[in-house]
Amino acid sequence: MSHSEEEASFFERERDRLSREITSGFEELLSSSNGLNRKLEEVLGMTKEYDTIAALWRSFFELMRNSGNADADADDMDGAQGGLPGTGTHVVAARQSQGAARSD
Repeated sequence: MSHSEEEASFFERERDRLSREITSGFEELLSSSNGLNRKLEEVLGMTKEYDTIAALWRSFFELMRNSGNADADADDMDGAQGGLPGTGTHVVAARQSQGAARSD
């Protein structure tokens, strides 16, 4: 009988050891998945911040584009070519030729 009791106790010890390993593995998995969830929340929060910044730049671009069109319309009414420097609507050659014509 002592031999079967030893086998039962060995089986029970191994079962308990394996149960502890499995429990430890699940705890690590839970900890890792919690860390992953926190990182994903941070990434989602950052994308929302970038959306806000992108909307701000978009409104700035629209404002600059509309003000460039308003200046071009005003210049067209005066008969002169021009626009805002740095926006691609500013014509330097036309202003230089007008300056050269005045100096003659």
